[in-house]
Amino acid sequence: MDDKNNLNSALSEKAGISAPEIISATVVQNIQKFRKVQPSATSLVKGILSGNISDLSRAITLVESTNPEHLAKANEVINACLFHANKSVRIGITGVPGVGKSTFIESFGSHLTSLGKKVAVLAVDPSSTISHGSILGDKTRMEELVKDPNAYIRPSASGDTLGGVARKTRETITLCEACGFDTIIIETVGVGQSETAVHSMVDFFLLLKIAGAGDELQGIKRGIMEMADAIVINKADGDNIRKAKLAKTEFNRALHLFPAKKSGWTATTATCSSVTGDGIPEVWETISKFLQLTNDNNYFNNKRVEQNEYWLLETINERLKLNFYNNIEIQALLESTKKAVQKDKISPFAAAQILLEKYFK
Repeated sequence: MDDKNNLNSALSEKAGISAPEIISATVVQNIQKFRKVQPSATSLVKGILSGNISDLSRAITLVESTNPEHLAKANEVINACLFHANKSVRIGITGVPGVGKSTFIESFGSHLTSLGKKVAVLAVDPSSTISHGSILGDKTRMEELVKDPNAYIRPSASGDTLGGVARKTRETITLCEACGFDTIIIETVGVGQSETAVHSMVDFFLLLKIAGAGDELQGIKRGIMEMADAIVINKADGDNIRKAKLAKTEFNRALHLFPAKKSGWTATTATCSSVTGDGIPEVWETISKFLQLTNDNNYFNNKRVEQNEYWLLETINERLKLNFYNNIEIQALLESTKKAVQKDKISPFAAAQILLEKYFK
C-alpha cells in the first residue's frame, strides 16, 4: 500500500504534538532536592502541634515505615506528642464491604464539622495478598469531606494485619490528637476476620448494617454484635425504608440476648441514610449520651488505661516479629530452611524451633 493510502486508512497514525518546554530543569532539581530533605523529629513535632497537615502526614508516613532506621525517629515524634494527645473521641466504624462505610463517614464527618468539630478519618484499605498493593481510594469516595478544612483523611494499607487494621493506626491516633483533631474516626476494612484490634483502640464502636441482604440473621451471631455500642442500618431511603425499619426491630431483639456491658451502656439500634442525611444527627446524639454515661461512671478512663496495656503487649509482639525477620543471620538461614520444609526433609514446627533458637542465642 502506498503512502497516500496509508494516510487515508483508519489504522494510520497522526503525528503527535510534542510537549512544550515549559518545565524548567532548575525547578525540577529544586523539587527533587526538597523531597530528599528529611525534617528532624523536633521540626515535625513543632509542625504537628501548630496544626500543620503536611508535617502530620510526613510523621504518619514515618511511623508507618518498616525501615528500622525510621523507628527511633518515629518514637521520638510520638513520645513528644503524647502529652498533647488523649483529648479526642475515638470512634470505630465497621461493616461488611458494600454497606456504605465511606459514604456514611462522609455524611457523618460533615455533620460533625458543621458542629465545629475537627475530624480525622483513618481509613484502612485492604491490601492484595498477591501484589501486596492497595487502592487507597477513600479520598476519592469522600470527595466532599476531603475538601473540608476541618477534616483530614488518611488512607492506609492494611498490609498483613488480621482484621484490616493498619499496623500503625494506634500511633497515628496520637499524632492526629496532638495536631488538634478532637474526633478520630477509624474505618476498618470490614472483612469480618477480627474487629478486636479496632475495638481495642476506640471509645465507641459502631456497626453498620444493611437491610434486605440476609444480614439480619448474621447479626444475631455473637462476636461483633457483643462489641458494638450501636448498630445503624444504613441506606434507609427510598423503597428500602420499610426493610430498614424491620431490620432495626430484628437487631433490637437480638441485642437483648447478650449480657450487660461493663460500661453500663445498653447498645442501641437506629436507621439512617447517608444520601439524604436522615438519622445522621441522631447517631452523634447517641455517641454523646454514651460519652456522658461512661465519663460519669469512670469507665471511659479505665478503658483507655486497659487499651494502653493491650497495645504495650501488641507492640512487643510486633517488634519481636520485625526484629526476627530483619536479623541478618535469620535471613541467611530462612531460605535454606524453607527449601528443606518444602522437600519434607524437616517438619515446619521443627524448622521454626531451629530458627527461633538461632535468633535467641
